[in-house]
Amino acid sequence: MIETPAPALSVVIPVYLGAATIGELVGALRALEIEGGLEIVLVVDGSPDNSLDVCKQLAAEPGAPITLLSLSRNFGEHNAVMAGFARARGAYAITMDDDLQNPPAEVRRLFEHARDGGYDAVYTYYAEKKHAPWRNLGSKFTNWCADRLIDKPPGLYLSSFRCISAFVRERIVAGYEGPFPYVDGLVFQVTQNVGRVQVHHLPRNEGQSNYTLRRLIRLWLAMFLNFSVMPLRLATLAGLAFGALGAVGAVITTVEAFVSDKPPQGWASMMVAVLVLAGVQLVVIGMIGEYLGRMFLAVNRKPQYLVREVFRRGPGGSGGGLDVERPRADTRAGGQPHREPSEPET
Repeated sequence: MIETPAPALSVVIPVYLGAATIGELVGALRALEIEGGLEIVLVVDGSPDNSLDVCKQLAAEPGAPITLLSLSRNFGEHNAVMAGFARARGAYAITMDDDLQNPPAEVRRLFEHARDGGYDAVYTYYAEKKHAPWRNLGSKFTNWCADRLIDKPPGLYLSSFRCISAFVRERIVAGYEGPFPYVDGLVFQVTQNVGRVQVHHLPRNEGQSNYTLRRLIRLWLAMFLNFSVMPLRLATLAGLAFGALGAVGAVITTVEAFVSDKPPQGWASMMVAVLVLAGVQLVVIGMIGEYLGRMFLAVNRKPQYLVREVFRRGPGGSGGGLDVERPRADTRAGGQPHREPSEPET
């Protein structure tokens, strides 16, 4: 297949339970006039509905070209974004959700803000978020932690609706092969040339958020443990603080034994102290175990993602069907392009 010139902008969209919304989103993106051209990269992340079939129909239609990736199972949003980055070709790449809460009309403004401002990355923020209150609270907590754990400019809101340059995209794809990517942490390892722009945030019209409490905790752990040793330092400081308290308590108990006629009192407080210290020790051991477990999975090459098939519109527009690409099984996470002979899908 003849490669077309690289476009100015790639829009990378992870798709999970998005069959009802992805068609409207793609139609709105294709209606945009982007100087230098636009491509859309859809990554179906093991969605249990018919999202893949809907996306294949969209990929076969005329308009801005679509590269459609079908992952072998559900890997998570950030893993799917990394898969999309590996296939994107634009001078800039925008990531956005498939639920239409990020207005497609804002894509052009975000792209132009990054391009004209010379930024390596631009993050969006909202005057009012249309998420549930517990989601908004969790976002604030995550951003508070990120201010202290990763090299994030203070006060910058971390949104999944972001734009990054090809310079940043290529380096985070080439530089991180682990199974627990956190895109924002990877971005700030590459650059501090980051801007921000306010956009609208719309209420969700279809379905419910795919981010359950369990998924949010898993994402938070990816940021908390993968890009900082601060938790281990905090554990060391906690150990020193409790050790100092224990030493003071031992001195007080010894002095009381010598100067008092009564046996030392405080068995209840001693048991409380033992239980508190035991709890702290278990938390610290668990945290160290989490670090070791992640290292074990990375050493054993747990895949970041696996691409089952890649679909692109064939020659002649929708009448040419879809070209199907099946990546080699021995490539890193299916990220390296390889085309095996196959009949176009009609």
